[in-house]
Amino acid sequence: QVQLVESGGGLVQAGGSLRLSCAASGRTFSSYSMGWFRQAPGKEREFVAAITWSDSITYYADSVKGRFTISRDNAKNTVYLQMSSLKPEDTAVYYCAAGRVTYSGSYYYTRGRLSRPGEYEDWGQGTQVTVSS
Repeated sequence: QVQLVESGGGLVQAGGSLRLSCAASGRTFSSYSMGWFRQAPGKEREFVAAITWSDSITYYADSVKGRFTISRDNAKNTVYLQMSSLKPEDTAVYYCAAGRVTYSGSYYYTRGRLSRPGEYEDWGQGTQVTVSS
Protein backbone atom coordinates (compact mmCIF):
# COMPACT_ATOMS: atom_id res chain seq x y z
CA GLN A 1 0.00 0.00 0.00
CA VAL A 2 1.07 3.55 -0.75
CA GLN A 3 0.06 6.50 1.43
CA LEU A 4 -0.58 9.67 -0.55
CA VAL A 5 -0.87 13.25 0.68
CA GLU A 6 -1.80 16.08 -1.69
CA SER A 7 -0.95 19.73 -1.16
CA GLY A 8 -0.83 22.98 -3.07
CA GLY A 9 -4.51 23.63 -3.61
CA GLY A 10 -6.09 27.00 -3.02
CA LEU A 11 -8.00 29.92 -4.48
CA VAL A 12 -6.75 31.47 -7.70
CA GLN A 13 -8.16 33.82 -10.30
CA ALA A 14 -8.98 32.64 -13.80
CA GLY A 15 -5.84 32.61 -15.91
CA GLY A 16 -3.64 31.94 -12.92
CA SER A 17 -1.48 28.96 -12.02
CA LEU A 18 -1.10 26.46 -9.22
CA ARG A 19 1.18 23.51 -8.63
CA LEU A 20 -0.18 20.52 -6.80
CA SER A 21 2.10 18.04 -5.08
CA CYS A 22 1.44 14.49 -4.00
CA ALA A 23 3.89 12.98 -1.54
CA ALA A 24 3.98 9.19 -1.34
CA SER A 25 5.20 6.87 1.37
CA GLY A 26 5.05 3.14 1.86
CA ARG A 27 5.93 0.76 -0.95
CA THR A 28 8.38 1.65 -3.68
CA PHE A 29 6.98 4.78 -5.26
CA SER A 30 8.91 4.33 -8.47
CA SER A 31 7.03 1.08 -9.17
CA TYR A 32 3.65 2.84 -9.41
CA SER A 33 1.98 4.76 -12.14
CA MET A 34 0.49 7.95 -10.75
CA GLY A 35 -2.68 9.73 -11.72
CA TRP A 36 -4.51 12.92 -10.92
CA PHE A 37 -8.29 13.00 -10.83
CA ARG A 38 -10.75 15.69 -9.85
CA GLN A 39 -14.30 15.82 -8.60
CA ALA A 40 -16.56 18.84 -8.68
CA PRO A 41 -19.71 19.08 -6.53
CA GLY A 42 -22.48 16.93 -7.95
CA LYS A 43 -20.22 15.39 -10.58
CA GLU A 44 -18.38 12.13 -10.98
CA ARG A 45 -14.66 11.85 -10.43
CA GLU A 46 -12.88 12.51 -13.70
CA PHE A 47 -9.44 11.79 -15.04
CA VAL A 48 -7.02 14.69 -15.36
CA ALA A 49 -3.52 13.31 -16.02
CA ALA A 50 -1.29 10.30 -15.43
CA ILE A 51 2.33 9.27 -15.70
CA THR A 52 3.62 5.72 -15.94
CA TRP A 53 6.27 4.41 -13.59
CA SER A 54 8.49 2.58 -16.04
CA ASP A 55 9.07 5.21 -18.70
CA SER A 56 7.31 8.34 -17.45
CA ILE A 57 5.01 8.60 -20.45
CA THR A 58 2.35 11.22 -19.73
CA TYR A 59 -1.35 11.20 -20.50
CA TYR A 60 -3.91 13.99 -20.27
CA ALA A 61 -7.61 14.58 -20.47
CA ASP A 62 -8.53 16.66 -23.50
CA SER A 63 -9.92 19.37 -21.24
CA VAL A 64 -6.51 20.07 -19.68
CA LYS A 65 -4.10 19.24 -22.50
CA GLY A 66 -1.73 22.10 -23.13
CA ARG A 67 -2.56 23.74 -19.78
CA PHE A 68 -1.58 21.10 -17.21
CA THR A 69 1.68 19.19 -16.87
CA ILE A 70 2.22 16.09 -14.78
CA SER A 71 5.69 15.12 -13.63
CA ARG A 72 7.30 12.93 -11.02
CA ASP A 73 10.44 12.94 -8.93
CA ASN A 74 11.14 9.37 -7.84
CA ALA A 75 13.99 10.50 -5.58
CA LYS A 76 11.52 12.62 -3.62
CA ASN A 77 8.61 10.18 -3.92
CA THR A 78 6.50 13.01 -5.26
CA VAL A 79 4.29 13.61 -8.26
CA TYR A 80 3.33 17.10 -9.38
CA LEU A 81 0.54 18.69 -11.37
CA GLN A 82 1.45 22.09 -12.77
CA MET A 83 -1.77 23.87 -13.72
CA SER A 84 -1.74 26.99 -15.86
CA SER A 85 -4.37 29.11 -17.58
CA LEU A 86 -6.85 27.96 -15.00
CA LYS A 87 -10.56 28.28 -15.70
CA PRO A 88 -13.54 28.36 -13.34
CA GLU A 89 -14.54 24.93 -14.64
CA ASP A 90 -11.28 23.55 -13.21
CA THR A 91 -12.71 24.10 -9.74
CA ALA A 92 -12.81 20.75 -7.94
CA VAL A 93 -11.19 18.60 -5.32
CA TYR A 94 -8.07 17.12 -6.86
CA TYR A 95 -6.93 13.63 -5.91
CA CYS A 96 -3.75 11.76 -6.66
CA ALA A 97 -3.76 8.00 -7.02
CA ALA A 98 -1.26 5.16 -7.37
CA GLY A 99 -1.68 2.10 -9.55
CA ARG A 100 0.15 -0.70 -11.33
CA VAL A 101 -0.74 0.09 -14.94
CA THR A 102 2.25 -0.09 -17.27
CA TYR A 103 2.66 0.95 -20.86
CA SER A 104 1.14 -1.76 -23.04
CA GLY A 105 2.67 -0.80 -26.37
CA SER A 106 -0.39 1.24 -27.32
CA TYR A 107 -0.60 4.83 -26.12
CA TYR A 108 -4.39 5.01 -26.39
CA TYR A 109 -5.01 1.64 -24.75
CA THR A 110 -2.74 2.59 -21.87
CA ARG A 111 -4.41 6.00 -21.62
CA GLY A 112 -7.78 4.31 -21.46
CA ARG A 113 -6.72 2.20 -18.53
CA LEU A 114 -5.04 5.09 -16.72
CA SER A 115 -8.19 7.20 -17.05
CA ARG A 116 -10.30 4.72 -15.06
CA PRO A 117 -10.40 5.20 -11.27
CA GLY A 118 -10.74 1.44 -10.81
CA GLU A 119 -7.20 0.92 -12.13
CA TYR A 120 -5.73 2.64 -9.07
CA GLU A 121 -5.10 0.97 -5.73
CA ASP A 122 -4.42 3.88 -3.41
CA TRP A 123 -5.82 7.40 -3.15
CA GLY A 124 -5.02 10.57 -1.31
CA GLN A 125 -7.53 12.66 0.64
CA GLY A 126 -7.69 15.40 -1.97
CA THR A 127 -6.92 19.10 -2.12
CA GLN A 128 -9.40 21.83 -3.05
CA VAL A 129 -8.75 24.00 -6.08
CA THR A 130 -11.06 26.97 -6.58
CA VAL A 131 -10.78 29.19 -9.65
CA SER A 132 -12.67 32.47 -9.49
CA SER A 133 -13.89 34.29 -12.59
